[in-house]
Amino acid sequence: MGWAAPWGPWASPLVRSGNSSASSRSPGVMLTRDRYPVQRLPFSVVSEDDLAALERIVPGRVITDPEELEAPNVDWLRTVRGSSQVLLRPRTTQEVAHVLRYCHERNLAVSPQGGNTGMVGGSTPVFDEIILSTALMNQVISFQDMSGVLVCQAGCVLEELSQYVEERGFVMPLDLGAKGSCHIGGNVATNAGGLRFLRYGSLRGTVLGLEAVLADGTVLNCLTSLRKDNTGYDLKQLFIGSEGTLGVITAVSILCPPRPSAVSVAFLGCPGFAEVLQTFSTCRQLLGEILSAFEFMDAECMQLVGRHLRLASPVQESPFYVLIETSGSEAGHDAEKLSSFLEQVQGSGLVTDGTLATDQRRIQALWALRERISEALSRDGYVYKYDLSLPLDRLYDLVGDLRTRLGPSAKHVVGYGHLGDGNLHLNVTAEAFCESLLGALEPYVYEWTARQQGSVSAEHGLGFKKRDVAGYSKAPEALRLMRQLKALLDPRGILNPYKTLPAHA
Repeated sequence: MGWAAPWGPWASPLVRSGNSSASSRSPGVMLTRDRYPVQRLPFSVVSEDDLAALERIVPGRVITDPEELEAPNVDWLRTVRGSSQVLLRPRTTQEVAHVLRYCHERNLAVSPQGGNTGMVGGSTPVFDEIILSTALMNQVISFQDMSGVLVCQAGCVLEELSQYVEERGFVMPLDLGAKGSCHIGGNVATNAGGLRFLRYGSLRGTVLGLEAVLADGTVLNCLTSLRKDNTGYDLKQLFIGSEGTLGVITAVSILCPPRPSAVSVAFLGCPGFAEVLQTFSTCRQLLGEILSAFEFMDAECMQLVGRHLRLASPVQESPFYVLIETSGSEAGHDAEKLSSFLEQVQGSGLVTDGTLATDQRRIQALWALRERISEALSRDGYVYKYDLSLPLDRLYDLVGDLRTRLGPSAKHVVGYGHLGDGNLHLNVTAEAFCESLLGALEPYVYEWTARQQGSVSAEHGLGFKKRDVAGYSKAPEALRLMRQLKALLDPRGILNPYKTLPAHA
């Protein structure tokens, strides 16, 4: 059967009628200080004099209204909740510098916050830290049409940046499900991975420079647009992935690749995980330079996406599904390579059913099946989330292991993620948070990962919820050096306290 047209059943529409917006928020998120064993450090408490001083620094942008503070005090997963009574909205780097200089002198803790879309509680206060929002720092500073170098403030929303550079013939090297609300500064601060990692690599390679404000208000300007700069220590790397604990990123210089003129997406069903791995191996061999994404999901993911979001599967029911994206500059060349690949995996039994999309509408519809899994899981109940890096041949073993271990105590145990990067998103849903279920999951999941020499955080960071499990992936010597760097750059520990670094030595 040829692949020029869609392959597989499309009698029913991919997107069915019905409400696919975010579900209404349930009330009553427990305070972090009550749910987790954490003690407030001896920071100062914001006084009326402090509010007056901050008002002089960011006039009209000191927020103390409890209703306006409700949302930034809670993470989007609704698993952590702070009690901050002050939100600041600076517009410039100098305003951030003045704020931090004041907070440093007064020993006031600060929680930097971008789009607040993180998975590990890294962008919300734990106690009463001042929330420093980058939402108004949303200006593009410059764009070089020849090189594709974008310089912008940290509060620019990723999707808006994507639209900006696409109009100029380029794409952002980063793409996330949360692109409609996440900020580029937060992306860099967490070294976010996302859907284009396989093609363009991590932000550690595509970020050319950045500007950051240190805890004492010092502005560190490393905002170079050079591809090559071998003059000593690469200081920007300290802040990429530091999750706001070493400085507040205020601007970013990032290299954007040319926009591909030919994009195709294949959505395929596979009879087993061994076939998924073999399909990936064949994919790399036959598609080579045009391969831009290789995602996988199991059958339970697809069932939840259908049940909670009313998205219909475009292929016959299968134990596993893979989404493959190709992007290049010559449609005929790419189509020939893709056709050869699809015929081979179909003929060898690696793929049992599939469909191919080349127009933007259907490409977006296929991507929605993968990108909205997290949303579907959140509608299924309380979600225990794990973001792991594992060797490819062991990537899915943990899912089956946990289904046996947890039995009926869990509603669903699912696995999906960026197979091309060895990144498993392991999710367990239950009717509500349960201490005994958490006890069955942790530290078992982390110990299992450590035995495979994996990482307990592939792309989401450590934040608050994972800071004490860093030792499963980092040697004691590495953790000691991380502490020393924190003490050097933030001696009072005011920047995003209780995050990233283990609570105990």
